[in-house]
Amino acid sequence: MDLVTLPPCSRRLDGGMSPEHHHSVQEDPSVLKISSTFLMSTPIKTEQDILEKSMPEDDPNSNSEVNGVEMKRGPRWGPQHKGAQELANLYSSGKRSQEIICVCLCIGLMILNLYLIVRHFRFERISIVIMAALCGILTADFGSGLVHWAADTWGSVELPIIGKNFLRPFREHHIDPTSITRHDFIETNGDNFMIAIPILGKLAYNFLARTQAEIQQDFAFSAYLFLCSIFVAMTNQIHKWSHTYWGLPKWVILLQDYHIMLPRRHHRIHHVAPHETYFCITTGWLNWPLEKIRFWTCLENIIEYTTGCRPRDDDMKWAEKTQ
Repeated sequence: MDLVTLPPCSRRLDGGMSPEHHHSVQEDPSVLKISSTFLMSTPIKTEQDILEKSMPEDDPNSNSEVNGVEMKRGPRWGPQHKGAQELANLYSSGKRSQEIICVCLCIGLMILNLYLIVRHFRFERISIVIMAALCGILTADFGSGLVHWAADTWGSVELPIIGKNFLRPFREHHIDPTSITRHDFIETNGDNFMIAIPILGKLAYNFLARTQAEIQQDFAFSAYLFLCSIFVAMTNQIHKWSHTYWGLPKWVILLQDYHIMLPRRHHRIHHVAPHETYFCITTGWLNWPLEKIRFWTCLENIIEYTTGCRPRDDDMKWAEKTQ
């Protein structure tokens, strides 16, 4: 099978090598090889797109990639980008408090529901639990894509309540993808834990209020809801790991390598401007089939036709704030 060699997701220009000299290197153990057949048959980004239209995450300001004119205008992305700095400064103490409350409450509900699941588990139901886990992963992956697409594509940071609190991180992340690696556990996971709270709360109520017979009758669905909630809650942590190139635990790298969770090289495709593809960020399993049927493009066309709103308008506005 013919192979096309792509550079690693995050290129490092060692020893001050120029980009031209760097490309002349014959072998790199971290080089990603993708089937040319796969590239031609899927609507993903080309090697040139990845090189030119996404941030090399080893070089947060892409200073090794821009010419003098671009440097005078300011960095195209990274923590020194004017738009990224403005967005980062909008993170408030009130938002922080909400995230702390959500993380603490969600972890408490996770522990309670895990105890209740184990308490009512019957070994003969192991196959049901495995199926529930698979369905939970797929649901979480699709849900992550739907929320990610909606927040990336529509709305504005100026919208009341949701703008600064929930859309702001998406705008910042596109301009400065590595910002998520500088966020602590609370800031990274607060919003996703908040989404899981109602599901885990209802699940705990069902376990505590129902009879043993009713619990066993609905155990498969309860296991599905619990595992789906766990994957939803952990989605942004998985997303953070897909942007982390140093210091990851070996077990995380192993799961990424086998695409059990979102791989770094896979998620790099989403970060090719204008960020209109590969939105699923739990495992990324659904990205390819959703792109094959042009799922997101069709939704955008319908919404733009019916409302007149242009996709990613607000995203582009913040990206253009280079001075």
